Amino acid sequence: MINMLASVWALLAGVVLIMLGNGMHFTLMGLRGGVEGFSSAELSIVTSGYFLGFLSGARFTPLLIQRVGHVRVFAALGSFISAALIAFTLWVEPWTWTLLRILIGFCMSGIYVVAESWLNNSTSNENRGKMLSAYMLAQTLGIIGAQGLLTLGDAANAALFIGASILVSISFAPILLSIQPAPLVEVTKPGGLKDLFAASPLGTAGIFVLGSIYASQSGMGAVFGSEIGLSANQIALFVAMLFGGALFMQVPIGWLSDRLDRRKVICGTAALGAAACGLVWLAQSPPAWLGVDPLVPIMAAAFLAGGMTTPLYALLLAYTNDNVAAEDMPAISGGLVFTFGLGAIIGPIAVGLAMNATGPFAFWMVLGAAFLMITLYALYRMSQSEATPVSETDAYVNLVPSATIVAVEDATTWAAENADVDLSAP
Repeated sequence: MINMLASVWALLAGVVLIMLGNGMHFTLMGLRGGVEGFSSAELSIVTSGYFLGFLSGARFTPLLIQRVGHVRVFAALGSFISAALIAFTLWVEPWTWTLLRILIGFCMSGIYVVAESWLNNSTSNENRGKMLSAYMLAQTLGIIGAQGLLTLGDAANAALFIGASILVSISFAPILLSIQPAPLVEVTKPGGLKDLFAASPLGTAGIFVLGSIYASQSGMGAVFGSEIGLSANQIALFVAMLFGGALFMQVPIGWLSDRLDRRKVICGTAALGAAACGLVWLAQSPPAWLGVDPLVPIMAAAFLAGGMTTPLYALLLAYTNDNVAAEDMPAISGGLVFTFGLGAIIGPIAVGLAMNATGPFAFWMVLGAAFLMITLYALYRMSQSEATPVSETDAYVNLVPSATIVAVEDATTWAAENADVDLSAP
């Protein structure tokens, strides 16, 4: 393990720094947007802009890499991100923010493609699963750490935006200065939605709805906190709880996934997410006899709902790959990533419009309804077909929703190769 990490420490260090800057910028949108008086509907469009750019970048970055190479693409996209983060403070208008978010989403997707390609190229088949887990852990820790950095400044001025820009700029130094051979990037064309749904109705519908949940949590969480009057430090803690839950829930849910009918685990995980969202309604007017600070159920719900979202992503990917032939996995995986991206574009807009119409707690109402949709559809699919025997399923791999098709294809290949692991082993 130590030798493995030593070979990619520069890459992982760079990823943590990138996520520190990107995580700061996500929460800053809600904080600064509240200061400027932007409505939740306006901020929802700004949020969706990132995921529109991210989806586009995942499709076009491999072509750019083939034309000019990894290093040039990496450096160019990083420069655009750094400049865009500072530009947020120069043009404080919803439409300019939306354009800048599209640009950052496109560039971040490209950065991930390059980083994941390098990671794949420097990993052997024996340690690929551990390497992917280390990469996903670096991403999550970076986002959580970013929330702590937000407490060091004031979103009303440019300091935090400049800090995020600096972090992104210096993140490329350990990667570009390390001796890494430039790998080839070959991304399989995603399968069509019709073929994808035919292969796995639950996987396709579930990943689409989950995309809306993840994007709404990561992009509109700070908006919710701002509209209910939380302080900047409380909002940072709230967002950190959304991502912190995933660190604790991935392992137990993954363990169950490799031993039970995955549809039952999907159903149970989504049901817990829906219940967590319902918990927040207690925060609106908790009974006085409970003696509960309204902030407690909000933070608990963030931890539980966020803790269900990331494992659900890996569950739905694993379940879908259980039902397709090995040669079709790359195309199916690409289709799932694309479908997730479509949901991520639509979800924040739905949440923003609902919050604009009925108030900030509509954030939880929409998320809870989305979790419930996955729960009910999983129950329906369980009534329509027999479960795949556990002995014939692929291994579960820890994946975060921000992973690009490069990491997803790599993970599904590893999972198929390790499907025959002895599950009775401790």
